Amino acid sequence: MSTEYKAVTRRRPAQTLDKTYSERKHLTDREVERLLEAIRGSRNDARDRCLILLIYRHGLRVSEACGLKLDQVDSESRVIHVRRLKGSLSTTQPLRSAELRAIAAWLKERARMAPSCKSFFVSERRKPMHRSTVNLLVEKYTVAAGLSIHAHPHMLRHACGFALADQGADTRLIQDYLGHRNIQHTVRYTATNPARFERLWR
Repeated sequence: MSTEYKAVTRRRPAQTLDKTYSERKHLTDREVERLLEAIRGSRNDARDRCLILLIYRHGLRVSEACGLKLDQVDSESRVIHVRRLKGSLSTTQPLRSAELRAIAAWLKERARMAPSCKSFFVSERRKPMHRSTVNLLVEKYTVAAGLSIHAHPHMLRHACGFALADQGADTRLIQDYLGHRNIQHTVRYTATNPARFERLWR
């Protein structure tokens, strides 16, 4: 066996692993936790923590997060009215304790800024947030968290789908939660999840 061939065979497993890892289109629960931890003490801690958490917990597209209005978030009733884009189905979803705390902290800071617009999330200039700003924020916190993956906001939407599957949600429920009209867009989250076989052979 030639030296050249040996070098190639030694490199191939690493290349395969790198390729698989780089093709992953979602963040794990632990990676999301690390992303949120990296936000602590940052310049826009309250806003960015609330932003990342709501994108993740409600599977928001970045445009849906940027387009979120104040009247869509009802802390008193503990619900968020998600207006889906791209022809997806809109839903009303419950807000959990961690989200309510993040929302309260951000709304307190937002009130101090006194923006004139009705957007839920605003920039430092008190204008509606732009998707490019969210992309840059996720990149920044990805580096700060030391994640070995190039993260972007849509990976949080996919992370939501996989997290719901891990919790035992079936394909139809995840479809409704994420607003998919076509269930084929949803099966990716449950098809590879071993939890769906838990009741077999008992």
